[in-house]
Amino acid sequence: MKNVFDIFEERGFIEQTTDPHFLRGLLETPSTCYIGFDPTAKSLHVGSLLPIMALVHMQKEGHRPIALVGGGTGLVGDPSGKTETRPILTREKIDQNAEALKKQLSRFISFADDGAIMINNADWLTRLNYIEFLRDIGRHFSVNRMLAAESYKVRLETGLNFIEFNYMLLQAYDYWHLFKKFDCRLQMGGNDQWGNILAGADLIRRLEGEVAHALTFPLLTTSSGTKMGKTHKGAIWLDPDLTSPYDYYQYWINQGDEDVERFLALFTFLPMDDVHRLGKLQGADLRKAKEILAYEATRICHGEKAADKARRAAQELFGKGSTVSVESIPASVLDRDSLKSGIPAYILFEKVDLCATRSEARRLIGQGGGYLNDRRIETFDQVIDSRDLQNGELLLRAGKKRYMKIILT
Repeated sequence: MKNVFDIFEERGFIEQTTDPHFLRGLLETPSTCYIGFDPTAKSLHVGSLLPIMALVHMQKEGHRPIALVGGGTGLVGDPSGKTETRPILTREKIDQNAEALKKQLSRFISFADDGAIMINNADWLTRLNYIEFLRDIGRHFSVNRMLAAESYKVRLETGLNFIEFNYMLLQAYDYWHLFKKFDCRLQMGGNDQWGNILAGADLIRRLEGEVAHALTFPLLTTSSGTKMGKTHKGAIWLDPDLTSPYDYYQYWINQGDEDVERFLALFTFLPMDDVHRLGKLQGADLRKAKEILAYEATRICHGEKAADKARRAAQELFGKGSTVSVESIPASVLDRDSLKSGIPAYILFEKVDLCATRSEARRLIGQGGGYLNDRRIETFDQVIDSRDLQNGELLLRAGKKRYMKIILT
């Protein structure tokens, strides 16, 4: 069986790690690792997909992943990677989000027969006695070293409150707790978590005299400089009710040419020989590689049936325009009466989320990028009314690839 450390290296998962030789040796035999997930929303988004894929690889190679839902640390708020204070959510909201994330993560990782563990750190952090915590845990932390951590240094410029300052201690305590209970010796996370993970490994060394490891992933941006998972419409969610499988498929197929090989390595399970072969394709042939990326990423997240439907819808849209079934593509419901008097095109594009703002819609249509039933809209204020209906529906398009079916009620 291949060492998962080698898989991480060849696929581009590793940004930093503690001693690679000793970590690789640890992963020669079945080991336990963990990654924490922040329950500040009811769904994870594409920005969380790299850690999820890492846990899947760990499980595939015989290791035991722990998916830690941060119900306790979520009550504090992680300052890492943020330039301002995160909003503090109520315990009730945190618990609701945590339950939703548990269900979502189970689509990627099998929790049957203890093959993986899902746990909420609220189970122990909310029971801590503050004085005992300071005495037993806090005394092992140097304030000078904490302030030198990148996550704190950035926040010191804009303001770091005391509750956030405790976050490193709590995450370190999590690592120690999981080490004690599950013999967990590897914590993984985004590279902005490096200082927090090292703090946990150091706490285990101080309290137990044992070695624990850290591994961080690169903080991904697309070749255009956009943060992974962000679009003009906002985040690309893993929840199909927030981002439809069709939109999810379109997100991947629209990635830049320079990103295809890298994303095939990170976000699919294709053999690396196939990844390199697809990455070498040029021109029109590269479209095939993007289709494979989009299909595989959608299949992993939403299942084969949804991926088949999204791929079929995309193929039909590019080939036959408005003949696609409503179930296959994004749809927006519009009140029939509102169409009787007519709606200016730029207002309708903003209303159905094809454009983020009306000014963006005016620019798009003014530059010839707005379409109604596969015909270019001539002016941004062209009125769209019931006379434009085809088979009782409208098909809008923004640019070459973003479609929206309008259904009337």
